[in-house]
Amino acid sequence: MKKILFITGGAGFIGSHVVRLFVTKYPDYQIVNLDKLTYAGNLANLKDVEHLPNYKFEKVDIVDGKAVQALFEKYQPFGVIHLAAESHVDRSIANPMEFIMTNIVGTVNLLNAARHTWKDNFDGKRFYHVSTDEVYGSLANDGSLFTEETPYDPRSPYSASKASSDHLVRAYFHTYHLPIVLSNCSNNYGPNHFPEKLLPLAINNIKNMKPIPIYGKGENVRDWLYVVDHARAIDMIFHNGKIGDTYNIGGLNEWTNIDLIHKLCEIMDRKLNREPGTSAKLITFVQDRAGHDLRYAIDSSKLVNELGWKPSLQFEEGMEKTVDWYLENEEWLNNVTSGDYQKYYETMYSGR
Repeated sequence: MKKILFITGGAGFIGSHVVRLFVTKYPDYQIVNLDKLTYAGNLANLKDVEHLPNYKFEKVDIVDGKAVQALFEKYQPFGVIHLAAESHVDRSIANPMEFIMTNIVGTVNLLNAARHTWKDNFDGKRFYHVSTDEVYGSLANDGSLFTEETPYDPRSPYSASKASSDHLVRAYFHTYHLPIVLSNCSNNYGPNHFPEKLLPLAINNIKNMKPIPIYGKGENVRDWLYVVDHARAIDMIFHNGKIGDTYNIGGLNEWTNIDLIHKLCEIMDRKLNREPGTSAKLITFVQDRAGHDLRYAIDSSKLVNELGWKPSLQFEEGMEKTVDWYLENEEWLNNVTSGDYQKYYETMYSGR
């Protein structure tokens, strides 16, 4: 009998890469993808693995505690990798309650279901909560890095909701001895990223000769991590991370937003056979985001030293692969930007 593993948010950007890795690498696991299919959930991200016998999809809103408990009782999973979350900072500023419900209440529902289903018999069980570096707040431009011991200082409703869920996961470890591991990652990039985020938005706008909006002066700094390398790290932490511990996952790859976009413009001009400098003319500075953190940068040395992880790609190679994917998957991008991607799967999974 296959061991059953729940992956929540598996139709999303990072989640789909984690599902793909686990489905193909662990044929002795039955992977059950739990996803609400919000705007950011797209089952087309998994078309290449949805036919495999060890993959199954269940449409569920983790805010619905009874539905979550029912799925735990039905499948009796040995593990959970929890990625389901509302994640866009701008949306959290406009509608914080949605983030509180999904990211906090939803996480508690999963924790409760795991605890009650496993009935304090935690041998061989594991609850892995995937979080963000944004819980740490903002760094100065002084070379400092977020470590696993950095105090939490969230600045947006999104990061505050994720910080709360992190604390609750750790509380269930200390109070109930639930076997948890936790990771905090930097900005991900790569294929299947919903085009509201900086890089896929810029790629799509450059392709269509539309303005590229940049907050403020573009001086905010982010550490960029290729999504496939993040999925590899999640695999290592899930299987070999120390129970109760936290691992930071970063790319050691800091770029200001404006430098990043200039680099992307160079790549796009070359790929689209445009005159050098054509895409850069599309850069448009807009009013800065409220509470915009200046800089994020992660120290991944614990993950590197204890579990042997390291990024597989240099950033320039990762950017080339990312741009190539979006240019080669025009149908995927058009379906997402038009909203058509939701109609097909609404029909397929209605009533499930």
